[in-house]
Parts: sequence; C-alpha cells; structure tokens
Amino acid sequence: MASVKPYLVHKNNTPEKARFPAIDAHNHLWGDWRRVNEIVSVMNETGVASYCDLTSNISLKRGNGGYELQDGDISAFMKDCVEKYPGRFYGFTTAAFAQSPDKPLFKDSTEFVKKTIELLHVHASIGAKGLKILKELGLHYRDASGKLINLDDERLAPIWDEAGKMDMPVIMHQGDPAGFFEPVTPENEHYESLLKYPAWSFADREKFPRKHELLERRDKVLKNHPGTTFILPHVANFPENLEYVSSVLDEHPNVFIDFSARLDELGRQPYSSRNFFIKYQDRICFGTDMPVSTEMYRCYFRFLETWDEYFIPPDYDGTFERYRWRICGIGLPDEVLKKIYYENILRIIPGLKKEIKEIK
Repeated sequence: MASVKPYLVHKNNTPEKARFPAIDAHNHLWGDWRRVNEIVSVMNETGVASYCDLTSNISLKRGNGGYELQDGDISAFMKDCVEKYPGRFYGFTTAAFAQSPDKPLFKDSTEFVKKTIELLHVHASIGAKGLKILKELGLHYRDASGKLINLDDERLAPIWDEAGKMDMPVIMHQGDPAGFFEPVTPENEHYESLLKYPAWSFADREKFPRKHELLERRDKVLKNHPGTTFILPHVANFPENLEYVSSVLDEHPNVFIDFSARLDELGRQPYSSRNFFIKYQDRICFGTDMPVSTEMYRCYFRFLETWDEYFIPPDYDGTFERYRWRICGIGLPDEVLKKIYYENILRIIPGLKKEIKEIK
C-alpha cells in the first residue's frame, strides 16, 4: 500500500492484556522449540493462558516462496512444551497427513486410512486433543496415479467418523483468501502478499481447483459426518462473505469457526462483523495463526474489545510491515468476549479446563 500520512486524530485504547484469559486455539510451532521461552514470556505479558500447536507432529522448512512440510516428533512437543510448561500448551496432530506434497499421499488408500486412525489413537493417548487437516489436502496431495485427492474423497470418510467416535475435533483448512485464486496483478488486493509469497497463488486453473469447489467439498463432509465436531479456521475460509459463513453455521450444528489471521477482512466490515460475532458468540474461538509477539496479540484484543478506528492490523506473517487497509474495533460485550476467548474451546475440548490453571 502507498505510504500516506493520515491526519485523523483518534484514540488508541489498545489493551495490554486480554480482558479475560485467552486461549490461542490456532497457532503453529512447526517443530521449532527454540522460541518457547520467549513465547511463554509474551503470553504472560498479554494474558494468553494457553497456546495450541495444531501441527505438533510436523516440522517446517521455509523456502521456494512458501514452506515445505516434514514429519516431526509429537513426543518432543509433549516433553519440551506441554510437560515443561504445564497448562500453557496443548497440541493437535495431523496423524499420517504429515507428508510433503511432492510425494503421493498414499499408494493404498485402505492402508493409509488404517495408519491414520492408528496414529490418531496413539497420539491421543499421549495428549493430542484433535486432528488438523492442512490445505494441502484438496490442493496438492495426490495418490499414486497422480490424481488430486479431494477432501470429500469417500476413501477418507472413515477418518472423520473415527475422530467423531473419539470426541476429537477436526480442524480443516480448505481454501485461502479469494484473491489467492485470482491472477496476480496490481488489481488483486493481495498483490503484494502474493509477490512476497508466490507459493500462495492458486490462480492456475489447470493445476488447482477453484475456491468455490473446495468449499463445496468441505461442506459436503460437514453434512455427511454430523457426529464429528469440525472447526473451520479463518472464518470458515471465507471472511469476505459473512452471509455464506452464517449459512454454514446455521446448517451444521457440529461446526465451530475461528478467526485467525483474518483481522484485516473482519475489521474492514466492523458493523457486519460485530453483528456476526454477537449472533454466533457460542460458535467462535479465539486464534491467531501468527508468530507470537506482544504487538500482534494486543492488536487482536484491540479489535475485539475496543471501538478504536483506523488502525493497522498485522499481516499474514504476523508483521506490521505491510497492510492492505486499516481496520476498526468491534467493541464486544464482556459476556461475548468470555465465550470467544476461552469458554467455547473448553466446550469443544472439556479436558482442557483441568489443565489450564489460569481459568477457574
């Protein structure tokens, strides 16, 4: 965005701490425990009671304008984070989905499903709270024949059913911001992000499904597995269309959402966002999906708790170096803030309450 000096005089009411204990129910350590001490220090400073590493069995290598996935060790996460800092961390697993997309996800679908379910049980036995499905499923993962594997592939259905039987929520990412599926031109409101991270572009129609196709397949899974609890991150991956997200929540009582990494989308439509948050206050969880910093967390609190106007949100990588537009706060009532900060995720994962000392 062009550097323009604003002359608007307005107050900054940024909270130093969340008004109530916050559980960051969507984040990633990516197998790098070097910053854990620093993260805990920021959590203490900002009132974040607990942090969920959704990919606690994956390590990540950045490169090629994006990142590369590698199999990690969930036991190391349990030892170096959960045990070292009781109550401050919990994790989800990707089970057998922790694979690099440059190789076939499976040769034998029956064996893959069996392995995934076995790993899900093993990881649950050592503390994993849920199953995380990355956007690679539906965009990148292929079978041995080279065919793209879709989220609603019936061969995978036993996995979603088993998670439901285990009372383990499934958080599934399908689709990215609408602009990521459009040509990378200056007219695209995500132009600068896509220049910085070219691997985020899915504009190639020959290679990638369209966003509406991904969401249709996901919604089919929601309908076909009513006994499984699903969390749809990033405002169900369509914050540009809150009317659609409302219809998903209305039609599927087994669904919750988080709003991680989407303050920019929500904060540019503050009236609609406030009405949405109040209407669906029992279905929304707090999460950030960004590298931890005091500035990042406090911006989330400012959006949720204050009526502040025209402030800069963090970019997708958690920095404040670039922004597409400024946003406004939505000033939520205390009873709504409590649900979003911690009560809703505790309803989804009841066992957490005994582990998190900061929450009475």
